[in-house]
Amino acid sequence: MKSISRRKFVNQSLKATAFTIVGTQLATTETLANNFTPDGLQFSQIALPYSTNALEPNIDALTMEIHYGKHHAAYIKNVNEAIAIEKIPYSNEKDFFSNISKLSSKARNNGGGAWNHNFFWQIMTPESSAPTGKVAEALNGSFGSFQKFKELFAQAAMTRFGSGWAWLVKDGNSLKIGSTPNQDNPMMDISDFKGTPLLALDVWEHAYYLKYQNKRNEYVANWWNVVNWNEVSKRLG
Repeated sequence: MKSISRRKFVNQSLKATAFTIVGTQLATTETLANNFTPDGLQFSQIALPYSTNALEPNIDALTMEIHYGKHHAAYIKNVNEAIAIEKIPYSNEKDFFSNISKLSSKARNNGGGAWNHNFFWQIMTPESSAPTGKVAEALNGSFGSFQKFKELFAQAAMTRFGSGWAWLVKDGNSLKIGSTPNQDNPMMDISDFKGTPLLALDVWEHAYYLKYQNKRNEYVANWWNVVNWNEVSKRLG
């Protein structure tokens, strides 16, 4: 039998022990993620209200397939994993976002991504028309005209540096326009811009780059053709 030095034996033993510890930690994390079921909040991905090609030519089918099927699905998976591993106790989305400053970056980024995209899909439709009734009145009252509102909203979308979102929110009896970075939203306690979301535009590059490349302005301009003003009206109350 080939002899082995004491030094080599010790080194091999230490490596084996380290591997066992890391393996145990990974297994424990995986077990928590798979088996811990909180009594409260779990995020879920809504079914698309339309087919992936329904918003063409404004938003192409391939972008929708990747955006919904890959990016959004990953946010859902990752936030639920964070809830399980961190044993996040909040029972609803409002409490989750109201306490986001207390949570990990994984919970914050993926929780925002999960909620924001569910919201985004619902405020678009292939059968868009101009806002009417109380929505038109509210926009005119807050911004002077629908055209002025569009200009200010587009400005918020275009001036958001890097990745993020543009928002129309209700704050008390008034409407406000603003933006948030990354996957933050106006319901988060850490957000500088707060309110109840009525309308949102995703300006991450993955939302438009396949079709528009670096022309965010064209993406923003064409997006108005698919806004679901009926859904905005429901949220306005």
